[in-house]
Amino acid sequence: MLLDFLSELEHRCSVFLQAQGHADSAHDLNHISRVVKVARQLAIEEGADLAVVVPAAWLHDCVSLPKNHPERHLASTLAGDRAINFLASIHYPSEYYGAIHHAIRAHSFSANISPETPEAKIVQDADRLDALGAIGIARCMQVSGALNRPLYSLNDPFCEIREPDDTFYSIDHFYNKLFHIADSLNTPSARLEGKRRERVMRIFLDDLALEV
Repeated sequence: MLLDFLSELEHRCSVFLQAQGHADSAHDLNHISRVVKVARQLAIEEGADLAVVVPAAWLHDCVSLPKNHPERHLASTLAGDRAINFLASIHYPSEYYGAIHHAIRAHSFSANISPETPEAKIVQDADRLDALGAIGIARCMQVSGALNRPLYSLNDPFCEIREPDDTFYSIDHFYNKLFHIADSLNTPSARLEGKRRERVMRIFLDDLALEV
């Protein structure tokens, strides 16, 4: 019964999101689909409520502002508000609204809101895992290209001496943020996968160093 219910919900979410657009190519429907897939898997492994995790994962970026937008820190709260309005419009059970809203608000780095429920922790973990591994490398380059940032600094490209500054260089983002994600994940299942993905990124940088 729950699976049928969620299947209909997911179809409606997909249609809704396609009409919303997205801030950049790294936060498109493909990103959302990956987050949903990982969040569902983590929810099963960690025993969380799919009735909260699935809609929150689908709608976590229904408002998405560019990385350099001055109100970027408000995006997840705006997304939570829009998500609840949408869920109310399709008569999703209201007893889940509070937990879904919190999970969406807490997923964001820039909002700096601590997840207080297992479901919020899982949605946050699933979103952050998508910044790691092979897909994380690709998304970093997509965002950096949109912001017209060079790949690396000619002087100390891998931040061996200088402090990383990802407002200027793409590779600096690995050192400034991405390599800190795996240890910050909430659930054991996510941390295990995060470390695997981090190794992929470190191998990429090793190969890049040989080439440059």
